[in-house]
Amino acid sequence: MDLALLRTFVTVHRAGSFTRAAALLGLSQPAVTSQIRTLERQLGRPLFLRQARGVTPTTIGDELAHKAAPHLDALVEITESGLEEDSSLRTLHLAGPPEFTAERALPALTELTGEDGQGFALRASFGTAEETLEGLAAGHHDLAISTVRPRGALLSATALCDEEHVLVAAPSWAERIGPGPLRHAGPSALEHVPVVEVHESLPFVARYWASVFDSRPIAPGTVVVPDLRAVLACAAAGAGLAVLPRYLCAASLARGDVVALHAPTVPPLRTYFLAVRTGTLAMPHIARAHEWLERAAADWC
Repeated sequence: MDLALLRTFVTVHRAGSFTRAAALLGLSQPAVTSQIRTLERQLGRPLFLRQARGVTPTTIGDELAHKAAPHLDALVEITESGLEEDSSLRTLHLAGPPEFTAERALPALTELTGEDGQGFALRASFGTAEETLEGLAAGHHDLAISTVRPRGALLSATALCDEEHVLVAAPSWAERIGPGPLRHAGPSALEHVPVVEVHESLPFVARYWASVFDSRPIAPGTVVVPDLRAVLACAAAGAGLAVLPRYLCAASLARGDVVALHAPTVPPLRTYFLAVRTGTLAMPHIARAHEWLERAAADWC
């Protein structure tokens, strides 16, 4: 049986779509369709059920994928190792949100880089959840950290940790607001306070308001900057209120640079997921980084 046909079959099985598989393989969709039909003729059985949106594997298709995928992944590992014989390090490509990746993931993974020839070289890129997952699916990254759990068989994800969100502002604003108005009047006590956010849609503030106050924020963003570290700096400088992950502002809270304006009984949480392409954990450097991040995350929660 032609290994190229099996590779195409496994890619379609994981992608759930001829179109997505064609993009991953660098082939045209007709070429992928032709290869799958050839394999089906050779086996004498249908491997996929064609649907309006994508394909669904038949029982035979699932069985073949289960048997073939690990061996194909092992062959890819052998091939890629051979390409890097001149280097003692494998390269791990990581993608994720800039703040969490910079503050959490990268410091943890750099402990493994260049470790007696058993570590790996590290390349990182930042992006939104959609961008990182699309890049992972397309083969640009080995691991992706995302606040969205991917769907489908192409990618698999593990819950990494939860982050708590905190409503903060500079001490001067906390003094002007006072503890009583927010406790008694709720979010209306904050209507006059400027908002610092990462996007015009106010994703952090809106999520906090919905979860804690069961309402929507009224004030628009006064300062909008696409990095939570900059949001923290602006809030500490007195630009207004902000909603930030506790891990990011914990030191500033301890120093008194910012003050928590509210302490809800159940604080809003957001989950981070560690995603990989299905089957790639057979590659030792990816598996090691994945395991290391899971261990490190136990101290992040």
